[in-house]
Amino acid sequence: MPFRQSSPVRPRFWLETALGGLSGLLFLLTLVWPEWIETLLGADPDAGSGAAEWLVVALAAAVTAACLLAARIEWRRAHPAPAPRGEWGGGSS
Repeated sequence: MPFRQSSPVRPRFWLETALGGLSGLLFLLTLVWPEWIETLLGADPDAGSGAAEWLVVALAAAVTAACLLAARIEWRRAHPAPAPRGEWGGGSS
């Protein structure tokens, strides 16, 4: 069986995957422990309303989704699906 070399993914894939993972961790951290912002900054940026925490959750979720979608597109660019075979796929019967 000959060795099949697949197309390598570009460094962009790894960057998108890493950023998506980090923003996903930030998303989860903020959901589980919303006070981390006050602990890290030593101040309460939203005066106790919780708006800053929900803004971080929303932004982190959006960045996570965008990065992972971009990484999926990059992966599929490097690893295209094989052409379908069969009646309509151009294969012989």
